Amino acid sequence: MNDPILSVRDLNVRFHGAGRITHAVRGVSFDLGNEKLGIVGESGSGKSQTGRALMRLSPPVARVTAERLDFRGQNLLKAAERDMRRIRGKDIAMILQDPKFSLNPLIRVGQQISEAYRTHHRASRQEARQKALAMLESVHIRDPERVYDLLPHGVSGGMGQRVMIAMMLISEPKVIIADEPTSALDVTVRRQVLSILDELVTRTGASLIFISHDLNLVADFCDRVLVMYAGRVVEEVAARDLGQARHPYTQGLLNSLPRLDAPVDELAVPERRPEWLEGTGLA
Repeated sequence: MNDPILSVRDLNVRFHGAGRITHAVRGVSFDLGNEKLGIVGESGSGKSQTGRALMRLSPPVARVTAERLDFRGQNLLKAAERDMRRIRGKDIAMILQDPKFSLNPLIRVGQQISEAYRTHHRASRQEARQKALAMLESVHIRDPERVYDLLPHGVSGGMGQRVMIAMMLISEPKVIIADEPTSALDVTVRRQVLSILDELVTRTGASLIFISHDLNLVADFCDRVLVMYAGRVVEEVAARDLGQARHPYTQGLLNSLPRLDAPVDELAVPERRPEWLEGTGLA
């Protein structure tokens, strides 16, 4: 890999509260180049907390530490909050899981996209509006003028996710973190949204971190995959080789998926071993 745009070494996220410490992310390390990197694992494996830590969006009760957390040579852990506000959205953007909880219900969707653009660019309201309309068109929304003036409750789930993609990508960030962006959508709409996301990532040359629990989806969509278990990366594999993964936990996840060509009465349950929590026995 050439010089990575994002370099992470020994990332840890600990939550302090109620008389105990929850170690949500344990020593995660990876480099991100010009690629689509998938992060997969069960709920609670630390996928989303890893993405939020990269954006410095962890809650106040979380303590985030890392040996290195560099974006294009800039230490994100030591960056001032003023600098992080510039980086978020313009350089690193995050597409969240459900637009119902990400869009302001009282502001029209087009205004929210325009505001995202004006936050990072000197532009008049009219210029930002035209940019937002063009972005709505680029995410394959018919009649952008009409959709621009809708409130969030007036758009469907698939359209809302396209609006989120438009809002996050309008400033053409260098890194996009997509956290379960299609999990609330049906299969047909999911494929449409992924196709749009892939098209925009390819056009802008952005790097993508795609967080998901859907192994088949990640295998088809990404270039490389990190498999997380209990906050740790237990395996790294090329997406095309995910079906031949060696770690027993990854094999367990694959075996737990229903298959039309090999139906079974009862799906396998992924195996869990205590030594994986301590970082031993990792592939």
